[in-house]
Amino acid sequence: MVTTDRYFLAQRPDGVPDDDTFDLRSVDLDDPEPGEALVKLRYLSVDPYMRGRMDAGDSYAEAWDVDEPLEGGAVGEVVDETGTEFESGDTVVGNMSWSEYHLADADALQRIETGALPVSTALGVVGMPGRTAYFGTREVLEPRAGDTVVVTAAAGAVGSVVGQLAKMQGARVVGFAGSDEKCDVVEETFGFDACINYESTDDHAEALAEAAPGGVDGYFDNVGGPITDAVFTQLNVDARVAVCGQIALYNAEEMPTGPRKLGKLIETRARVEGLLVQDFAPRFEEATADLTEWVASGEIEYRETVTEGLENAPEAFLGLFEGENVGKQVVKVGE
Repeated sequence: MVTTDRYFLAQRPDGVPDDDTFDLRSVDLDDPEPGEALVKLRYLSVDPYMRGRMDAGDSYAEAWDVDEPLEGGAVGEVVDETGTEFESGDTVVGNMSWSEYHLADADALQRIETGALPVSTALGVVGMPGRTAYFGTREVLEPRAGDTVVVTAAAGAVGSVVGQLAKMQGARVVGFAGSDEKCDVVEETFGFDACINYESTDDHAEALAEAAPGGVDGYFDNVGGPITDAVFTQLNVDARVAVCGQIALYNAEEMPTGPRKLGKLIETRARVEGLLVQDFAPRFEEATADLTEWVASGEIEYRETVTEGLENAPEAFLGLFEGENVGKQVVKVGE
């Protein structure tokens, strides 16, 4: 038997979650039964979509019940197993609880080999966010040479990869990020042609018109809200819009009235398509292989924001909504 600290949903938040949303408890885990593996977590992913799981309403991810353990993507080491294909010491990735140890069905885990890359990248650039960018860019956005592509949350785990993939296709890429420091990373590290600091910009549409005077051919939307309103006014004919996230609205206690910019779609015959990476699950190996090759060769750069300690997981999660992370936000649980 192993005793582990684990986070539970203490209560549903009204608006922005706070400390009262999370409850850290000590729980006992039994020894693995046949087909189970005990995993010691090394890194835990926190992601914006988890906010929707804290509400009772409809979301594309199933809502957590109050008093249910919080969970997300995690990388860890198998320390015990019974009747599985794994061995002690194997590094695995899967959906696990916010805890130090997790007892998992072996079918829910995947053995990983990241080579020279840190194992944390299995939660980021070569994991779910990277695959989201890969399929969202190549299958939905479909950038072409000479296009102008706009990416919101451009310094984040998904947006940073989207911009680089669009550049690989010959597009000109403009990003939105929340600080001058982030914009420096977006331009100098991720290679975007321009970046707009939305926090210091009073008129998003005017700033975008200056950065993209020829209009917008592709828009990868991670944010929603006023920035998306501004981008919609500057879509070109046959533009493609990939709707991946709406983080500007996730903590809204009342959903703003809208959308009000859809008339522009009539004029431009633009295509707007929602994106869920799980729809591409049969092709995940393809994406991971390509992304791993491009990262290893330096064609794709990545950044991680690492928060130390399971006890700081709520702080890391809440920081996503304040724009505190650059690249993928992970929590380092153990060595």
